Amino acid sequence: MSLSNNSLAFIALSNEYCLALENATQSTPAEFIAQMTRLLPRLYIAASDLQVEDDLWDEPYISPALDEDYYEAIRRGVESLLGPDDVYLETFEDDMKYSDTPISASVSEGLADIFQALYNFLEMVRDATDEQSLQAIAAAREDFASYWSQTLCNVMRPLNHLRQNPPEED
Repeated sequence: MSLSNNSLAFIALSNEYCLALENATQSTPAEFIAQMTRLLPRLYIAASDLQVEDDLWDEPYISPALDEDYYEAIRRGVESLLGPDDVYLETFEDDMKYSDTPISASVSEGLADIFQALYNFLEMVRDATDEQSLQAIAAAREDFASYWSQTLCNVMRPLNHLRQNPPEED
């Protein structure tokens, strides 16, 4: 078994995304927002198009590799870059239907959550055999469908708003 072109593209995009978040503080907010609004849709498409044979593994699993301190450093870096634009009102939240008050969410936390999933995935495929990589891809596809696809969509809305309606400079 070998990796498909689509799987290789997903690995490359995952790497590009992680590098972008690791280097976020070296960008301007406008550059970072533009980079995210270009990368996130491509990641969504690549993850959606991953073809895996689910019956090869009982439960594909990606071992956690990202520690809490590094996650927090990534999240804080994006939060400080975006400043007050980091917080947005979330409308697609399960608790929203029971709430009279708006629920806020954080762009930095959403991006860091995606970073965590992709970082762990990349650590697993770094020196893996093709079979181990296929198992990691199956797990990444499952994690995408059950968790971070919604996070990606949710965070695209405020990023798109910021890109199309840039805040005025003081």
